[in-house]
Amino acid sequence: MSYVAGRLAAVKPSASMAASMAAKALRATGVDVIDLGLGEPDFPTPPHIAEAAHAAALRGETLYTASPGTPALRAAVAEKFRRENGLDYGPDDIVVANGAKQIIFNALMATLNDGDEVITPAPYFVSYPEMTKLLGGVPVTAVCSAEAGFRLTPEILEAAITPKTKWLFLNAPGNPSGAVYSLAEMQALGAVLARHPQVLILSDEIYEHILFDGRAFVSFGKACPELKDRTLIVNGVAKAYAMTGWRVGYAAGPAPLIKAMATVQSQSCTSVAAPMQAAALAALTGPQDCIATFKAAFERRRDLVVAGIAKIPGLTLPPPEGAFYAFIGCGGLIGKRTPKGTILSDEAAVVAYLLAEGHVSSVPGAAFGLSPFFRISTATSDAVLTEAIARIARAVAALSEAK
Repeated sequence: MSYVAGRLAAVKPSASMAASMAAKALRATGVDVIDLGLGEPDFPTPPHIAEAAHAAALRGETLYTASPGTPALRAAVAEKFRRENGLDYGPDDIVVANGAKQIIFNALMATLNDGDEVITPAPYFVSYPEMTKLLGGVPVTAVCSAEAGFRLTPEILEAAITPKTKWLFLNAPGNPSGAVYSLAEMQALGAVLARHPQVLILSDEIYEHILFDGRAFVSFGKACPELKDRTLIVNGVAKAYAMTGWRVGYAAGPAPLIKAMATVQSQSCTSVAAPMQAAALAALTGPQDCIATFKAAFERRRDLVVAGIAKIPGLTLPPPEGAFYAFIGCGGLIGKRTPKGTILSDEAAVVAYLLAEGHVSSVPGAAFGLSPFFRISTATSDAVLTEAIARIARAVAALSEAK
């Protein structure tokens, strides 16, 4: 007797969660492990946001809400899109879910038929292809090289589109690369998409406020307004407001798509918990100074990691343009011998070695669709990152040439 549905056979667990679990297991044996597997800010949620949730619960806001979200929160999301992104959406064009991941899951559940293709430019967020497979779709990897800045080009996009293409996923600033698209680059992709009216666009903009070196964010919806009727803008409060555990994401898109996504939600989790929605409302409408504070810290940490990795032979790291990750090239370590005599045959072996000997947890690049790389989160303190880089450097220095 099998308890598992056949559709799960091709779906892998989250690689970042697996890396974090491996770090926790080693730590449980008494080893001092630095876990850089998961991407979440180390800052506490701003007090006024937590207080808003508490106050809502005390007021009795503990019942079901409308599946797409409370009217107040949807209005605040619409105003956020107007204020920050120059996008015009009404309440019927907005849906709120338990994190941006559920937004994406609901969108795919509402739209994918068996065999529909979803283009996932690599390196991609680990859940994109796995969600696609889980819901009967076929992920199509469009490789975006380090030489191209990990960005999708019009030529690569055109080559990836087929009559079966249902979605293109864009994520900028990108996880894991930190890649950002200019207005012109987005518009060039939009010109390709205009020739293929069957393709929907999911623009994952969850890291929009974490940009470096003076870059300004441009939403895909603002860059390509002519594609509004087939674009879903995905965002949430997790990264900008240090609210990963609160689980509130939101999206704006064509009303029929939003209605279908709300139907999926009504038959699954019903809605986001009311106090969590009150917290998200406070985040979007309250003081915004935490955003600049967090960004300055993330940029400083980016600089620290880039400078440290540059001193380690065999590793490469183009400076990330946004987000809070370092996608580190490790091709120069493959083929090296560890002090115990093991040959590092691939990036998975490199990651395993850095955990076992360096006591630093990371995620193999294959989980993001591109090798040979590994990802570390830089969303932790300067002191922890400094120690992590020192440990990686010592582990790499202990390697030798294979004979």
